[in-house]
Amino acid sequence: MKRARFTEEQIIAVLREHEAGAKTADLARKHGVSEATLYNWKAKFGGMDVSEAKRLKALEDENAKLKKLLAEQMLDAAAMRELLFKKMVGPAVQRDAVAHLQAVMGLSERRACSIVGADRKTVRYRSRRPPDTELRARLRDLANERRRFGYRRLFILLRREGEPSGVNRIHRLYREEGLSVRKRRARRKAVGARAPILVEAKPNARWSTDFVHDQFANGRRFRILNIVDDVTKQCLGAIPDTSISGRRVARELTAIIERHGKPGMIVSDHGTEYTCNAMLAWCRDNGVDWHLIAPGKPMQNGFVESFNGRMRDELLNETLFFDLDDARAKIAAWVLDFNTARPHSALGYLTPAAYAANFTATGDRLRNPDQLRRSHVAPTAPQGVKPTEALIAAG
Repeated sequence: MKRARFTEEQIIAVLREHEAGAKTADLARKHGVSEATLYNWKAKFGGMDVSEAKRLKALEDENAKLKKLLAEQMLDAAAMRELLFKKMVGPAVQRDAVAHLQAVMGLSERRACSIVGADRKTVRYRSRRPPDTELRARLRDLANERRRFGYRRLFILLRREGEPSGVNRIHRLYREEGLSVRKRRARRKAVGARAPILVEAKPNARWSTDFVHDQFANGRRFRILNIVDDVTKQCLGAIPDTSISGRRVARELTAIIERHGKPGMIVSDHGTEYTCNAMLAWCRDNGVDWHLIAPGKPMQNGFVESFNGRMRDELLNETLFFDLDDARAKIAAWVLDFNTARPHSALGYLTPAAYAANFTATGDRLRNPDQLRRSHVAPTAPQGVKPTEALIAAG
């Protein structure tokens, strides 16, 4: 930093002479400065004593140092962003990184080495190894001939030809030439049958059931047992409670069967509530075919998983439950709205209740979909939406 000709004490003394009545031109000639310098001193130190001027000077010096440190840190951050996608492993990579910073950002060698974390001796080192042109060419030829051979087998072949190099040298050249053997992925073997389960398009052809978890305002958790008709998309039951056992599931299913009829099949995961002895006895007594999906395959129970997502998005994430009675009331109101008022895109934007009510007595097919949509308050389906097919493939 350039040293100033005048100290703070001298500047204050000159300003006091000016305040005493001395002319600016005379003071400038006396002290060998320009009149502009005197005016600058007056603007900066006017009305100050020596201690205040020194304090101002110290603050300016400290501010200049902080600015310099900030500029250096910003420069280091910019340099690190330049090297963000480079692995600083090995002397060769470090030399390339230092050269990159010097070429792109104009940094000195010392600064670039400090950012990269490399020794300047390492950066300045130049290898004295021979280029090994013939050995590299022969190694590439062998690797092309033996595409599934690794460096150990190629080393044996080279040794047979009289190459005196050791295995470590061959391995180094092998990696530098990029001759690594790509590993083949093992074929996945098919487990079990992958044929979809065909479901007749009628109510109670198949039900799906699953649990959803949430919590009250006080942090206590509770569960919701959801039961959905896969064809009509109706929510047949949404039972919230703090604990739901297998016996409770059997009792709720019995009550739903009394209201809606017996299903042809029920699909669920491998939860303990569905695999306990109480559920096994219930299936045997009621003659219901219970299908368990493959472990870790929730997409095989996609109908109820889709319903769970709608419930989570439209009800659970938007509602605060204070206790179990409050949860039962709000969930029952939402289920009623879902079945009777909410249009379902998979049903041609009919409500599940309207879709289920318009099956014929035999359940073979729907009535006229256009007349059906006009007779209900559900909004018209967008252009291109097709009515539900006669058979639904799932599983």
